[in-house]
Amino acid sequence: MKNLLLVCIMVLTTYSVNSQATYADDVAEILYDNCTTCHRPGEIGPFSLTSYEEAAVWANSIKFVTELKYMPPWPPDREYSHFQGERGLTEGQIQTLAEWADNGAPRGNPDNEPAVPTFPSGSQLGTPDLVLSFEEAYLHKGTGVDEYRVFVLPTGLAEDKVVKSIELRPGNGKIVHHALISYDLSGTAQQLDDDTPEYGYTSFGGFGDGLEIAFLRQFPGYVPGQRPSFFPDGLGQLLPAGADLLLQIHYAPIAADEWDSTSVNIFFADEDEVVDRMVQNSIITPFTASNPGLLWLPANQIKRQHYYLDIPVDVSVMAIWPHMHLLGKDWEVFSVNGNDTLPLIKIDDWDFNWQGAYNYNRFQIIPAGSRIHGLATYDNTVDNPLNPNDPPALVTWGEKTTDEMFYLPISYVQYRSGDEDIIFNDSLSSTYNPGPGSVHRLFPPWPNPSRDQIEFSFELNHRADVTLNIYDVSGNRVDQLINRVKMEAGLHHINYNISSYSLGTYFITMEGLDRTYFRMFQKL
Repeated sequence: MKNLLLVCIMVLTTYSVNSQATYADDVAEILYDNCTTCHRPGEIGPFSLTSYEEAAVWANSIKFVTELKYMPPWPPDREYSHFQGERGLTEGQIQTLAEWADNGAPRGNPDNEPAVPTFPSGSQLGTPDLVLSFEEAYLHKGTGVDEYRVFVLPTGLAEDKVVKSIELRPGNGKIVHHALISYDLSGTAQQLDDDTPEYGYTSFGGFGDGLEIAFLRQFPGYVPGQRPSFFPDGLGQLLPAGADLLLQIHYAPIAADEWDSTSVNIFFADEDEVVDRMVQNSIITPFTASNPGLLWLPANQIKRQHYYLDIPVDVSVMAIWPHMHLLGKDWEVFSVNGNDTLPLIKIDDWDFNWQGAYNYNRFQIIPAGSRIHGLATYDNTVDNPLNPNDPPALVTWGEKTTDEMFYLPISYVQYRSGDEDIIFNDSLSSTYNPGPGSVHRLFPPWPNPSRDQIEFSFELNHRADVTLNIYDVSGNRVDQLINRVKMEAGLHHINYNISSYSLGTYFITMEGLDRTYFRMFQKL
């Protein structure tokens, strides 16, 4: 009997050990599929996740940021519409990462570890037909401030070409946050570059004064970790002879100077391919909408802007690119045809530094007679910590930091029978339910990064018990600002001194509500 009991205990113990999540059997695959594209040497992730040794050091941090849904980043609401390259973990994957961290990050059998993904250094798509590179390296200074800079790359094309794909290859993946790509035929961009002493020129909201049309000509942009794709057979975009390619690159804030020399791979249609549908961009702005008006944002107001565009012909939509500046708070875009509503994109918490182009995984068919509605909210009050004006001032349309935009490019082709069956990405990413919609808001800390004083602002939709905690990147609580304090509905501000903190990245969390809200900040 004792021997039988001993055997049972050994079996149960063995089962318990074997059932624990390990790096080899469970974690590596999750990290390689979702994280390593950015978290590898030379890329924008702040640390590498290409081996057990690297991942184990960050196990608690990985648990922390994935439980908060802070990583992997994906601004659009994944329950509203679907796109190529969606980022997000299932609840099961999040639980696996948490269990692995809680159990001390066990490795398991190294022989079971999957191979580290191979990331091509030259091109992910093959041999390009044209490669354009910086004429000289550009120095992004370590001031801890975001930078938006346009670079002009002459194509030297003697004839018009049909582009099938454009692939941006960052020279320094640690600082290239995202990029917009277009072209100029007028020489305006080159003149703007010539008028500045450094290589390229600064342009916050677009490609520069006099280049508004460049938004209509945009090619698919670049974000870290997103693999570029080819347009389907018969589709492409025109790159005219003599055009200058324009790159608007967002450089992430850094503490030390870094150099960048980026290049672009361009793939043209084969001579025997019949390209009979050119991808076009239609843009909803206050001036081009079917209900035109002014973008007029008075000081000390939160304002909801609504513009729409009537669609006269059947179209097949491929991508959508919401764009506004620092007063922006949220977006919702949908199409209505009779009693049918087609959700296009919803972003509940707009962040200018995480904007991008979103390509659908299949055509979104919008029939003639439909109306595309765009709704966006702007906060031009003192309670918006990103408000560029202090005190708040009247803000209207413009490309400067202190201006604002309602800019909604939509990429499409004319509809053709069978478009409903074309799939650009035949596997949807994992779909987790992020929980109930947000009824409260935790605003980005300001200023960020900061050396000493920082302000945390939040808005409650109703009276609630609130807890504010600060954590480091390993998930260790550094401080508790308030603990279960009953606070009234409305806006609240807390000024906090972080001068004694070590240099690095931290999180402020707002807990005790319908969900945990979080924001990242940096101590310089």
